[in-house]
Parts: sequence; structure tokens; C-alpha cells
Amino acid sequence: MLSVIVITKNESATIQRCLDSVSWADEIIVLDSGSSDDTVAICQRYTDKVFVTDWPGFGPQKQRALSLATGDWVLSLDADEWLSPELTIEIQRAITNENIHGYLLPRLSSYCGKQIKHGGWWPDYVLRLFQRSQGCFSEDLVHERIIVTGKIEKLNQPISHEAFIDLEEVLHKINSYSSLNAEKLYLSGKQTTLAQAIVKGLWSFFRTYCLKAAFLDGREGLMLSISNAEGTYYKYVKLLKLNESKGLSEQA
Repeated sequence: MLSVIVITKNESATIQRCLDSVSWADEIIVLDSGSSDDTVAICQRYTDKVFVTDWPGFGPQKQRALSLATGDWVLSLDADEWLSPELTIEIQRAITNENIHGYLLPRLSSYCGKQIKHGGWWPDYVLRLFQRSQGCFSEDLVHERIIVTGKIEKLNQPISHEAFIDLEEVLHKINSYSSLNAEKLYLSGKQTTLAQAIVKGLWSFFRTYCLKAAFLDGREGLMLSISNAEGTYYKYVKLLKLNESKGLSEQA
């Protein structure tokens, strides 16, 4: 038995495609964190296991979704991801092998409508399919990961991922993820300076565009490299401001 778990918030633009691609699964669990659009209504067309809760961060939220699953195998998807028919067949075959406890799947992502094959985006192997009894999510607020005890192998067919629909979403995610990553670094005791933030941003651009050959993806490769640089810069600037605010509060 396979359970699919998805966490959502205001995903009406992409969730139907995601759930269409896994409608064959034995169980679909959706955990929503207070959508103001029709995400919940769309999900209820596919499953009666749609739950609404607060938002504790990515890792804890996905662990909550996992705790609601009852299948022997679990497939974790994001709302902007979907399966091809070829990947569906490969997954259905893979879960018949009880000697394998988890599978890494390649992920093919798009940036503003273009599939990206360079810049470190391909092949982007992600562990998403695992035996429920052998896996759990890390507690990271962002960039969470699945931890599996046992043997892990790779599948061949990719998950499709619409990472950024348009530039509005790029800007929104840069702001959101840089804040979450800054908080994560702050909680770990990380310090930084404005100069370090600038250098890290420039290095992120050079690494993505030159070393990882995002220039081979043309205009979108350049745009992606700039986005990465901005996200890195703002992550460390926000960390700087968090540390300054903490220092001021301690002096007060």
C-alpha cells in the first residue's frame, strides 16, 4: 500500500496537476496550513484525508503529514511537483521490493517556464519514496530531509518540478526562504558581516553560472544565477540584522 503525503498553502495554481498524477495511489494525505484560496476544496476532490493545521516549519509539518499516513510505503511530494506515467510505473514496481528501504528520484525543475539542465539543478536527486517504518523527516525549518534507516537505491525517471512559475514567485520565494534560512543560521549561533554577505552572494553567482555551467541554459540560466546570488545575499544580511537585534535586546 502506498501513501502520498503533500503539505500545502495557497497552492491552487499547481495542486491539481500534482494530485492528478498520483490519483492511483492507495491513500493521499494533504496537510494544509491555512490556505486563503481554494486549495483545500481542490484537494477534497481527490481525498477525504485533508487536514488544516498551523505552520511549524517544513520539517515538522511534513513529519505531521507522515504520522497520518497508513501505507507501508510513503511518497512525499511538494504541491508544485508531479509524476509522469513512466515514473508512476517505475514507482509501482519499486515498492514491491521489500529489501530496499528508500529511493532517490532525479528531479527535473523549471525556472520561469524553462527546464534547467545545469547550474546544479540536474540531476537533482531527492529521497522521496521510502518504507514508512524506516523513515522520518528532519526537524529543519527549511531544507528538511528524509532520514531513512536501511538500503537506498536510485530510480531513473524524474519527478517534474515547477520551481518558479514567474518572476513574482521568484521574488516571493527569495524573500521567504532567505528569512527562513537566516533564522536557521541564527538559531545555530552563526555570525556574519555585511562584507561576508556580499562575498557569499557573488560567490553563489559565480558558482552557479560559471562552475556549474548555468550559462548553458541561456537567458533563464543567467536569471537563475542572479536569483541564487540574491537569495544568498539576503540570507546573510537578514542574519546580520537578527544578530544586531538580539544584541540590542540584551543591552536593553
